[in-house]
This record gives sequence, C-alpha cells and structure tokens, in this order.
Amino acid sequence: MPSRYIANTPAEQRDMLKTIGAASIEDLLVKIPPKARLSRPLALPPALAETDLVRHLRALAATNADADRFACFVGGGSYDHYVPSPINHLISRGEFFTAYTPYQPEASQGTLRTIYEYQTMIAELTGMDVANASIYDGASSLAEAALMAHAATDRREIVLARGVNPLYRRVTATYCDGAGVRLRDAAGPDGALDLDTARKLVTAKTAALVVQSPNFFGILEDVAAAAELAHAAGALLVVVSDPVNLGVLEGPGRLGADIVVGEGQGLGVPMSFGGPNLGVFAARSALVRRMPGRLVGATVDRDGARGFVLTLQTREQHIRRAKATSNICTNVALCALMATIYLATLGKQGLRRVGELSTAKAHYAAEQLTKVPGVSLRFAQPFFKEFVLRLPKPPATVVARLAKRRILPGVPLKTYDRMLADCLLVAVTEQRTREEIDAYAAALAEVLK
Repeated sequence: MPSRYIANTPAEQRDMLKTIGAASIEDLLVKIPPKARLSRPLALPPALAETDLVRHLRALAATNADADRFACFVGGGSYDHYVPSPINHLISRGEFFTAYTPYQPEASQGTLRTIYEYQTMIAELTGMDVANASIYDGASSLAEAALMAHAATDRREIVLARGVNPLYRRVTATYCDGAGVRLRDAAGPDGALDLDTARKLVTAKTAALVVQSPNFFGILEDVAAAAELAHAAGALLVVVSDPVNLGVLEGPGRLGADIVVGEGQGLGVPMSFGGPNLGVFAARSALVRRMPGRLVGATVDRDGARGFVLTLQTREQHIRRAKATSNICTNVALCALMATIYLATLGKQGLRRVGELSTAKAHYAAEQLTKVPGVSLRFAQPFFKEFVLRLPKPPATVVARLAKRRILPGVPLKTYDRMLADCLLVAVTEQRTREEIDAYAAALAEVLK
C-alpha cells in the first residue's frame, strides 16, 4: 500500500501524531489499562521461507480440535451437518465468490436469482409467505424480529421463553435496549415453556411472545398453543427454528407463527469455528413492509423477459440508516447460496432423511450415555437431535478429558445457567456413527470412574 496511507518512516509517524495532537504513540494508548498492554517488544522469530512458514502454520492449525478429526457432539446453535461437495466447487466461482451487494439489477441477475431461489425455499420450509436473505446469524435474526414486532404493534415488551438460546437473548437485549423495549422471561422449569406462566406475562403491553422449537435444550415446544396464547393478547408469535429440522418437523408458519427466525448454518455452511453464519428470517405477507434486510422479487422487463430486483425497500435502507427498518446493510448471499445448493442437492427426501437420522441417532446416544452410572437426562420432555445430560462430575472437567480422546462431548451449561452447572448439552447429527456414539459412552464411563 502506498506510504500516503500508512506512516512507514519515523518522520511520517511524527507528522501523523502532530496532526492529531498526540505527542507520542503512548498518548494513543492511555485508555488501555497498563496490565493489558505489553511492556516489552514482541518476541517475533526471524522471517521464515514460504515453505517453512506453511509448515509452521499447519502445525499450529493441527492443535485445533476440529470436527474433521474429532467426533463432534457440540451443538447449541452450530452443528456438524454434512456439507455436500458441490457447494464448495460452485461458491468458489468468481461470479459468486466476489460478487458485491446487488444494487444494480442489470449487473446482478445471477446473484439476485440465487437469492430469490433461497427465499423461495426458506418460505416453503418455514411455512411463511416471504423470506429475506441478508441477516448475519440466528441471534441477529431474533433481535431484528423483536424490533420488527415492536414497530408493528407499537408495544414495548417482548416475552421470551426460557428455552430460547441464551446467546440469542443477549444479542436481543442489546438491540432492544436502545429502542426502550423491555424483555421478560417466561420460566420453564421442565425445559419447555410453561403456558400458565406465559399467559400471565403476555398482556396488552406485549409485542411478541418468542419460543424456540426445538429449543436450546433440544426440547420440542408446543408452537400451536403458544400461537393461540400470543394472538389472544394481540401479540405476535416469533418462533426460532433450525431449518434443517423442518424436513421432518412442521413449518412454524403452519402452526400459527407470525415471524420465523433461526440459524441456517446447518444448511451446507461449515462450522468454521463460529462463523460466518446465515440468519434465517421469514414472515407473513402483512409484515413484509417492516422486514429488515434485502428482499429480492421477480418481475419482467419492458420486453417481457423475466428478471429479478431488490424490492419493497426504500433507499433509506442503504444510505440513510437512521430511518431504515434495519441497520444490517451488508450482503450474506454467499452463505445463502450455500444453503440453496444444499437444499437443491438433497431435495425434500434428502432433507427429511437428515432429520430422521439425526433424531434417531440422538435418541440412541441418549440411551447409551444414560447407561453410564451417575448419568441421567436432565429433562423428561420429548427432544429432537439435542438433549441435556446431568453428570456426577463437573462437565468442564469431563469435556477436557474427553477432548484428549478426540471426542468433543458437548457444551457445559454452567456458563449460561448456574442452575444447570452439572449439565452438558449434547448434539447428535446424521454424521455421527454408532461406533462414535458407543466410543463416547465407553470413554465417559472411564472418565467418571
């Protein structure tokens, strides 16, 4: 990069500091606590030749506990579903991989078409009228849904079931704080929403009731009952749903949901140590004008040829963010394209098979793991592909010991809820084999001795 962008020499650095009114680099760092600052020069080794550097980086990468080399039972919102090989080949094409946000339809028909196909598939899966394709992840999707419900109802309370992913709840709280929207928790001592408790909380002040099904603990919620409860109070029902499961489970829209959100990572997007992910967002047509993010529509040009455009949005969405329906103005179409290829590759039967295998293997794993002395299921409610184990030893210790055996046994829940300090959240996808599950049970038995 040219020197006008970076102060490369001491003289240039002095000029830069003088321009901003700082006497030294130290003046720029005064806000950083001394204990967080390095008081010595970086101990960097001499530069390596390219081949040596690649070898060094590979050695560093090999210390990661990745899902390719470990048996992965980690869930909580990111899952080790199989990624079909056509996905990587197709998204690596330059016209997809480097495509910019499709503001200009005359130059973006390919990108717009893939987004349109994705929207159609998600709308069909969720049972909703319309879906968009530009939200970062499941957490921001829920946060956007909360603000959208507030705007649509002019009410300032959101009731969240306890089974909603706690990370999603934190992001939603951050979004809602600035808007003055209050979040209220609906208890669920048995892992699922207590409808009697929710009925007392959902009032004329409630913009939306939020449930997740399967919820954070893997438990199936009664979405239809939640919809009836919310609508009786004039509130909307927001359902957090994993679209991979909808090959087997009924779409929330067909059970009464007004807005469906969720994490689309399982639709062909690699776990990638936490991102990038894909936020799913779908709604009823009555709410389409308030939807955040990109929305692609099909049309015809003056010659009658079919085409695709961004639609039902004002320019404020892109250039006057203070007046926009959402401050998400980026484009995650590449992850949406992964999901589109995934769904097209598997088809309805394939997606149903993924769900059937996942739930069957999860129930087999629960059966085998609870045979280990001292291990039991924390909740008795029906579950899908995730469940919560209660362990006789600290889950964090168990996780560390099993990781040495190349098993990632799940997510300790103490961080999210101290009442579940002795619990481990276990996820099982179609990728896990009987041998891996049996090895997990055997290793757990040894560790707990």
